[in-house]
Amino acid sequence: MDLGNIVNELVAAMQAQEDRGTVASYIPELAKIDPGQFGIAIATADGRMLAGGDADTGFSIQSVSKVFALTLALGKVGDQLWERVGREPSGNPFNSITQLEHEQGIPRNPFINAGAIVVADVNLGGHQPRVAIGEMLRFVHYLSGDDSIAIDEAVAASETATGFRNLALANYMRAFGNVRHDVDLVLGNYIHQCAMEMSCRQLALAGRYLMLDGRHPDGGRVVSPRRARRINALMLTCGHYDASGDFAFRVGIPGKSGVGGGILAIVPGRASIAVWSPGLNANGNSCLGTLALEELARRTGWSVFSPLEEGD
Repeated sequence: MDLGNIVNELVAAMQAQEDRGTVASYIPELAKIDPGQFGIAIATADGRMLAGGDADTGFSIQSVSKVFALTLALGKVGDQLWERVGREPSGNPFNSITQLEHEQGIPRNPFINAGAIVVADVNLGGHQPRVAIGEMLRFVHYLSGDDSIAIDEAVAASETATGFRNLALANYMRAFGNVRHDVDLVLGNYIHQCAMEMSCRQLALAGRYLMLDGRHPDGGRVVSPRRARRINALMLTCGHYDASGDFAFRVGIPGKSGVGGGILAIVPGRASIAVWSPGLNANGNSCLGTLALEELARRTGWSVFSPLEEGD
């Protein structure tokens, strides 16, 4: 299998696509992004990096950051987190408030906005947001081996000025006692986490611990094998909001999307993949990113539902 050739052909195919989706206009800074861009990067388990298109262009990772935030929160409180956040697909849009009323302020999973706000509350840990964000950045620097990754302050300010629904979600959970810090501080942590800027290359490198059963490529242990498998399971079942089932059906590998147009996808034991194209489909997931991952899975045979080939 010539993975480099597959990457080049995917880039050419995505550049030729006419339907590129629609950028996330409800966040003013994201509305300015050129939808004509597409990037892909694949970090393989044997240490190779294959990249194409706009793989080195920085973008706002938005909800892809929830994977790293969840990893940190589990490191702080372990399985106690699941007393405050569920592990089931939501079946509703990522910013829905209706489910919270029926379920007494317990979000369905850590990848919808309400669940990620509870995770941000855990990670705040009684500190100011700048301390929690500093911890997040150091963690991502360690995972990726790149200290240049930073927060896009313009995106953070744009989200702060327009994030009324997130404010409602946080206050609603606060009323149930499931947000325990000041709502403004929790949202400050959450919004800045989402405003982290990374390229496809950096994101693929940061995700390697999830393809390596929780190990860092330098030999260190990021999380236990059991925890890595469970994070991957949540990415598969909940990582694409109310289109998670369709993504599992079409692509068949764990993935976490963000409204900035990025998707982090993990093939356990084989690859950490990042794709980015800012135009979104009706479910808020990257239109071209989803198409590219579907084609990549078809061309490579990569799927958590496929048996390992002889010699793998």
